[in-house]
Amino acid sequence: MSVEHPGLFWLVATLAAYVLSRLAHHYAKSALTSPLFLTCVLCLALAVGLHASYREYMRGGQWLLMLLGPATVAFAVPLYEHRTLVRRFWPTLTLGVGLGCILAFGGAWLLSGLLDLPREVRLSVLPRSFTTPFAMAFARDVGGAPDLAAVCVILTGVCGASLGGMLLKVLPLRHALARGVMLGMGAHGAGVARARELGEEEGAVAGLVMVLAGLTCALLGPAVALFAS
Repeated sequence: MSVEHPGLFWLVATLAAYVLSRLAHHYAKSALTSPLFLTCVLCLALAVGLHASYREYMRGGQWLLMLLGPATVAFAVPLYEHRTLVRRFWPTLTLGVGLGCILAFGGAWLLSGLLDLPREVRLSVLPRSFTTPFAMAFARDVGGAPDLAAVCVILTGVCGASLGGMLLKVLPLRHALARGVMLGMGAHGAGVARARELGEEEGAVAGLVMVLAGLTCALLGPAVALFAS
């Protein structure tokens, strides 16, 4: 017999899981200890162990979900801070983000089509390469499931950051701009964290690309919704 827990319990549990994940990643850096991934695993394990439903968890999780709005607005800050970088490399950044968005959207749509996924699932997978606030808003606007979109974003970020680190050892990418663009476009938030480990400039470029890609995702939402209808 399951016992329902108050929303405050799940809020505190989520924050505690994040703190533990940060500590684990500090002492053992790997994709499995990434806070983005490990926090979800710990919360899922707790929910399963307590026989709690997703609806029960969201009584506390909704407070964190509400912060996605301010977080989206806050993305304007790195754009302003790195406006000089944008003016200097705008052709390269525009080309990189544009091609990256086309590949991200096209690859997700093609793969989900080959797997014959339902329309709602396909529209939820579509923004997997964009950071969570933009992906959830996109999925909501085009008729997908925002929560499923967030899960796809997390999996993409963890896998992208891990594979990106491996590719950097193989590909002849020596310029900080190229390395930052690859990680920021391919793994959004997790990629930014990985890029910051490489250097300050790589981290700045990756963060900027993540924001630009998210804005592109938001702008393309209405067109995608029209195409998919």
